[in-house]
Amino acid sequence: MVSPVDHGVRPSTTGFRRVLAGSMAGAVLEWYDFAIYGVLAATVLGPLFFPGGSGVVQLLLALATQGLGFVARPLGGVVFGHLGDKFGRKPMLVTTFLLLGTSTAAIGVLPTYHQIGIWATVLLVVLRMTQGFALGGEFGAAVLMVSEYGEPKRRGFWASWPQAGAPLGTVLATVVVTVIAALFPGDAFDEWGWRVAFLVAVPLLVIGFWIRRSVEESPVFQAAQAGAEQRVARQKKSSVLEALSRPRPVLHGLGMRLGENIAFYIYTVFVIAYATRYFGYSRGDVVLAVTFASVCQFAGMIGGGHWSDRVGRKTAMLVPAVALVVWAPVFFWMVQTSSVPMLWLGVCVGALFHGMLAGPEAAWITELFPTRYRYAGSSLVFQGSSIIAGAPAPLIAVWLIDSFGAGTVIGYLVLTMAITVVAVATSRETKGVDLDRVG
Repeated sequence: MVSPVDHGVRPSTTGFRRVLAGSMAGAVLEWYDFAIYGVLAATVLGPLFFPGGSGVVQLLLALATQGLGFVARPLGGVVFGHLGDKFGRKPMLVTTFLLLGTSTAAIGVLPTYHQIGIWATVLLVVLRMTQGFALGGEFGAAVLMVSEYGEPKRRGFWASWPQAGAPLGTVLATVVVTVIAALFPGDAFDEWGWRVAFLVAVPLLVIGFWIRRSVEESPVFQAAQAGAEQRVARQKKSSVLEALSRPRPVLHGLGMRLGENIAFYIYTVFVIAYATRYFGYSRGDVVLAVTFASVCQFAGMIGGGHWSDRVGRKTAMLVPAVALVVWAPVFFWMVQTSSVPMLWLGVCVGALFHGMLAGPEAAWITELFPTRYRYAGSSLVFQGSSIIAGAPAPLIAVWLIDSFGAGTVIGYLVLTMAITVVAVATSRETKGVDLDRVG
């Protein structure tokens, strides 16, 4: 098997489109589920699955189950990363998507606490853990397939599309909840209308599975698998252990993702509680601002990925990373004006800068690792950063502002973004690298 990069053999346009569409379907479903659960946890899931306590306790318990998904993600990254480096990207692409889609849809038909007692709570926790486990491997597979299929000169652009599934999923979730709430007002929504939001995962699952099932294995992986030396190396050591034994790329990736992840949750999750609780904004105004900001974030991701193909990954990531450092105090000042237009401007510009930073990172992280442990290495970066940065970010920000004031949250954001700047600045340039020859 020859390498498509080394010998000019390119996969068909139809085949690449299937890869791209299948990867996007998974990314959209992932973030659709995240946004849907977050919105419904704050409204209906607490009383239905965690009765008996105060409204605040019910809310905290419902949100805690969302955090459990983050806990399971690194485990999924390790398991599917190892299996994907050993058996191929495509089997993991299909398996993780099926797990993700079926567990999301299953929440939509789950009996409540009043129907089956504590088992309803247990099943909800199990399904959230299953989602997190699947997500731990799903995103790595999606990004790798696009990166390993795409032509090197445009890898940054194409790999940014699975990244852009996050804002698209958020927008889709907001639209779905708005439509369902309008169709089933009042008690109808609380009693059973909320289930429709989870069951929307079914058509996404069917379409995504049909697309992913017809995708061919990554040509880069096939070329590596054909080499006897690579096969022996895989048999000697787990790809996860091999990635950890060469920690520099992993540490660079984690450092880059630290500030990027925290910025995402500050501008999309924390801002909702911060603006409504401290400055009197209506929840509707803030949610609408975050939704529009997701559109700006999408444009930033695609534009940032494309720009990285022209100027290099490091420059394309350093510019928005520094901009996010500068924008942090400006953003908090804008929110504190209690002006809705200023809120929109602050959130949207922050989301745009974040998108420009996150867009090139998919290709960059892929290019840091050799094929024999690329899936494991990239999954360790993507999912490891989610639990050390993304999951606790809103909780840390709320605690800081309640205990010490807004200045400490600004410092938290600036400090972590500074770490991202250092991680990118000290890494190697990977634009246009031959994935077959990364050592």
